[in-house]
Amino acid sequence: MDFSEFADSIATSIDDFTTYLSTNYSFIFDFIGSIINGINGPLATALTIVPAWIIIAVAVVGGILLGRITLAILGGVGLAFILAMNLWAAAMLTLSLVLTAAFIALLIGIPLGMLIAESKKVNAVVEPVLDFMQTMPPFVLLVPAVFFFGVGTVPGVIATIFFAIPLPTRLTAHGLRMVESEMVEAGEAFGAGRMTILFLIKLPQAFRSIMAGVNQCIMMSLSMVIIASMIGAGGLGDEIIRSISRLQVGKGVEAGLAVVVLAIVIDRFSKRISQKVDPTA
Repeated sequence: MDFSEFADSIATSIDDFTTYLSTNYSFIFDFIGSIINGINGPLATALTIVPAWIIIAVAVVGGILLGRITLAILGGVGLAFILAMNLWAAAMLTLSLVLTAAFIALLIGIPLGMLIAESKKVNAVVEPVLDFMQTMPPFVLLVPAVFFFGVGTVPGVIATIFFAIPLPTRLTAHGLRMVESEMVEAGEAFGAGRMTILFLIKLPQAFRSIMAGVNQCIMMSLSMVIIASMIGAGGLGDEIIRSISRLQVGKGVEAGLAVVVLAIVIDRFSKRISQKVDPTA
């Protein structure tokens, strides 16, 4: 058997396997899709229905409450800039996709990070999977997402979740492993059990690393959501793709700037929130 036959056999096996899954377990994919739509649908509706000035005002007031006038100015000016470019609706759709994907990714990633930090056996199994997820090119993730979920919002969110999970998982595990052994030994000396030590000693000490994972998860979700517009996820990515297909450089740059502004605002707010609630500060 030559190499072309070998390659064809691998491709055929993958096709057969995916067809088997989609045929026999379609109810699982439908259930996952309903969960994602149940989260993203109301969120997207709320963000697009609420008047822009209210969301801008919330960003300004939020920045002040977080103790940063500069953050309030950044949030207000940044969102007003997006509104002025007539990209508000697209930006809010992008934000809803990012929040949905990041929420689910964190819901999976943080507990998984805790698990691999506490168990060497689980770590040995999960680490290669995380390597695979992190090294897989983003565009490749769109292929199975489209095959199992069709085109639209759901496959875009699924691909984004897959892309965003590794960082919060690994940073959570890293933070827990870096907790000083003396603190753990002190807890054990006072009779604390394993779970007590994990939740009352390790997690507070690993908070900064975990929040770094949260921040990076959101940023990775934003970048992947833009790419996922190629399969109908919607949002600012649609504007970029449309401008490329029509060779409208100005429109493309405007949409790109909106993505950058949205990313900066989200990044600064998430970092400041993590500083305010840091139990070790």
